[in-house]
Amino acid sequence: MTSLTHTTLLRFECARCGSPVEGPSPRTVAPCCQAPLLACYDLPAAAAALPAPGSAGPRGVWRYRAVLPLATGERPVTLGEGGAPLLPLPRMGEALGIRDLHVKMEAANPTGSFKDRGMSVAVSLAAAAGVPGIVLPTAGNAGASAAAYGARAGLPVSIHAPRETPREILAEIRFRGAGLTLHEGTIADAGAAARAEAQANGFLDVATFKEPGRLEGKKTMAYELREDLGRLPDSIVYPCGGGTGIVAMAKAFREMAELGWTRGEKPKLWAVQAEACAPIVTAFEDGRDEAAPVTAASTVAAGLRVPSPFAHREILDALRETRGGAVAVSEAEIREAGPRLARTEGILPCPEGAAAWAGLAKLLAAGRIQTGETVVVFETATGLKYLDAWDGPGSSDEVG
Repeated sequence: MTSLTHTTLLRFECARCGSPVEGPSPRTVAPCCQAPLLACYDLPAAAAALPAPGSAGPRGVWRYRAVLPLATGERPVTLGEGGAPLLPLPRMGEALGIRDLHVKMEAANPTGSFKDRGMSVAVSLAAAAGVPGIVLPTAGNAGASAAAYGARAGLPVSIHAPRETPREILAEIRFRGAGLTLHEGTIADAGAAARAEAQANGFLDVATFKEPGRLEGKKTMAYELREDLGRLPDSIVYPCGGGTGIVAMAKAFREMAELGWTRGEKPKLWAVQAEACAPIVTAFEDGRDEAAPVTAASTVAAGLRVPSPFAHREILDALRETRGGAVAVSEAEIREAGPRLARTEGILPCPEGAAAWAGLAKLLAAGRIQTGETVVVFETATGLKYLDAWDGPGSSDEVG
């Protein structure tokens, strides 16, 4: 872990209007626009404190502490998250006709998913603020991650989940000692219950974009790509439910340019959603700045069943800022892409990761990604959490 003798955090500001947000911790959303909060740093000072790109030293989220919002003297709540391997995929690349294809294997995180990056930072901030506990809605991996990091911090955790959440993940949440309440409907219904509980008992709501830590932790995915490749890729294909990773990586690209880690290049960010729940795809294709909620959403990819992403404006902005886009895939395409990856490269994907591979195929066929590009696809969680989903009809957490 990189240690700091000072903090480089300057302020938090509203993601929509840029207004600074004052007041004591814990931080939630910007009161001016009810929008996500972004952490702003003294980047020249951070550049001096960060390890040089590609240098020796421990890997993981807290390697980048100089651009994370934890103050001096505050201890990270960590289980060794981050540092997920970036693997070249020559056989899949040959099959698809892509010269330089890689997968970022987020399944290597402590609870088997990329949620650990953001949850480590969110729970660290919550513990430092002295909150009595944390609460969040989930239909999958975010709940499992919150249960783990809450246990690590000694904080009570309350999880609200749709009844259709994969049973393997529900068992994981219970095993780690978190309180678990199941609800009919989608993550939107679970979210309403989580907000009510937070108001009633003072627990901090760490739902997607409802506090700044999860976004800041997720942006380390982009920092790692810069170190993994020695540069940034041309395109990043990412399964998008809540969209935290999309917004976080776009923020990281801006930071890295100011840090001198890049010359301002920004990989194209491609959001992949399921056809039955594609609010971002529809809004992007229609040229709108806001996404309308989806009704009757259903997909085998549990993390993509997010009918109304809280940060829909910020997700759309990130896609346009990076000259990327969005694509929807069918259930049949998801179910075909998963076994294809497993049998070609030996990787057992989660359904959300399989959706990303199906999306890559469609983007290639449409000429939106070129075969000569360097492409990174995110495998967001281990497929071992979804064996029931792969074996039968889908159920439906917020990927983001």
